[in-house]
Amino acid sequence: MIIDISADAQELGLKAAQFVTGKLNEAIRRNGEARIVVSTGNSQLETFKALLKEKVEWEKVEVFHLDEYIGLPVNHPASFRKYLYDRFINHLKIKEFHAVEVEGEIIEKIKNLTLEIRKKPVDMGLIGIGVNGHIAFNDPPADFDTQEAFVIVNLDYECRLQQVSEGWFKSVEEVPLTALSMTPWQIMQCRTIVSCVPHKVKAISVKNTLINILTNIVPATILKQHRDFHLYLDKNSASEIISL
Repeated sequence: MIIDISADAQELGLKAAQFVTGKLNEAIRRNGEARIVVSTGNSQLETFKALLKEKVEWEKVEVFHLDEYIGLPVNHPASFRKYLYDRFINHLKIKEFHAVEVEGEIIEKIKNLTLEIRKKPVDMGLIGIGVNGHIAFNDPPADFDTQEAFVIVNLDYECRLQQVSEGWFKSVEEVPLTALSMTPWQIMQCRTIVSCVPHKVKAISVKNTLINILTNIVPATILKQHRDFHLYLDKNSASEIISL
């Protein structure tokens, strides 16, 4: 595990984007293509902004994302697909975007996503860490045992409250109760994992991730088991660990 602490979220985003760019370009030189999993949320905004300015042959890059609310249309302001289309996908000419679709027969959607993500290794995972320590929508206690690629999950209160505090919904009651999420096991199959975790609101979850041994009560602790895990923090998110 490598921890990088920046002065602020903007510097964090720039450094993370430069590192991700290097890894993607390395994969393209090696394989003629690259594959990346991306997350969403306020903590990822600066990284996406910086990535758009980097020099990557995006037409050789396949993009997957982690999760989506069940019952939320793609045009809803809180939709993760809309987030990615508006802030990333629509600004680039990528090879393919494998969206987590939740309309229609979800079991069939899971089968199709599983087939696509397991065709070839995934080079990079941009994996956020939630206020409750979740990765993707794997809230505590997360299922560390399943080797499915995507599963239907229930969202806990703290997770739903985070979505309200970030401005995506007006109340907890508006936040869907379930989502389709990539599993911890599938996330860990990425060759490299980068977690961009800025802002004071994440300070406790960062501390809990770092001070605890592997536990599904703090799902992000599993990332420390990865052979190539890079944690990008700013001074605010690192505030609870700097004195440790």
